Amino acid sequence: MSTVPSPSQTVGPFFHFGLTDKLSVGRIADSHAQGERIHLRCRVFDGDGTAVNDAMVEIWQANAEGKYNHPDDRQQKAVEPAFYGFGRMATAEDGSCGFQTIRPGRVPGLGHTLQAPHLNVAVFGRGMLKQLYTRIYFSGDAANSEDPVLALVSEERRMTLLAQPDSAGPGGWRFDIHLQGEQETVFFDV
Repeated sequence: MSTVPSPSQTVGPFFHFGLTDKLSVGRIADSHAQGERIHLRCRVFDGDGTAVNDAMVEIWQANAEGKYNHPDDRQQKAVEPAFYGFGRMATAEDGSCGFQTIRPGRVPGLGHTLQAPHLNVAVFGRGMLKQLYTRIYFSGDAANSEDPVLALVSEERRMTLLAQPDSAGPGGWRFDIHLQGEQETVFFDV
């Protein structure tokens, strides 16, 4: 009996080739989609603060009106053909990947609440048996104070869920994902 992990037991350095090589999706909304255009740059770091150059980041989001492009979203709002709602990118040598999209609208929450604009994120990486789930909110958005999910996170940890404006250009945002350590991003058990 072998005790060496096989590909079915752990995610190896090969995992994202089949998922991102030809299936990368960096443009979540095309130029005809309604809403404020944004460029989101995500960076993934390990517990020592070293860039993770072989992770994969997936994003799901609502459109500018707060409607997901998914059959489970039964809101009486139209689905935009120019809005895909999903992106998947592998990280580069510096641990970064980028997405072209629009700022999402507010979506319904529990108890007739509205959630603040956010993106749902899954992070896949070498040595992780399961992906990690988190959210990206936008720093300075007034709706953050009303978000029922963000309210579940202690105030001192909420900053790990906030994208910051990026000085690289108009509509630029950056979001750092720390897998462990003092700056560890808040991950959700879903």
